[in-house]
Amino acid sequence: MTGKPQSTSKIAQILFGLLAYVSLGIGLVAIVIPGLPTTEFILLAAWAATKSSPRLSAWLENHRLFGPMLFNWRNGKIIARRAKVSATVSMLVCALLMLVMLDHGWPIYLAIAGMSLGNLWIWSRPERLAAPAQRSM
Repeated sequence: MTGKPQSTSKIAQILFGLLAYVSLGIGLVAIVIPGLPTTEFILLAAWAATKSSPRLSAWLENHRLFGPMLFNWRNGKIIARRAKVSATVSMLVCALLMLVMLDHGWPIYLAIAGMSLGNLWIWSRPERLAAPAQRSM
């Protein structure tokens, strides 16, 4: 958990808690369903958990899969290349399945456009911390 104070309003704390658990649930489902972004939902769950549930926040921070992802995000908005490739392949599989199995209509194209924009955003994030500039003497 961060050193920031939690929300003072009980209703805000409940709503943030609900957001954290729902986001975590969607993130877990997204691991096995192509096209759903796991990373974004886990990041949202972690953010909401810091405002509502120290226990959930600590669990996410110490989780063997989610902990490194959260550490990277909080220390430079980094998304590992493996996560980027996984997300891209997942979205491509989902887009192909939709194009092959469903009637082509605006909802399909809207979903593919959304996945494309999400993919562009993911690939725009750094993969590692920038090396500190060396000073010449």
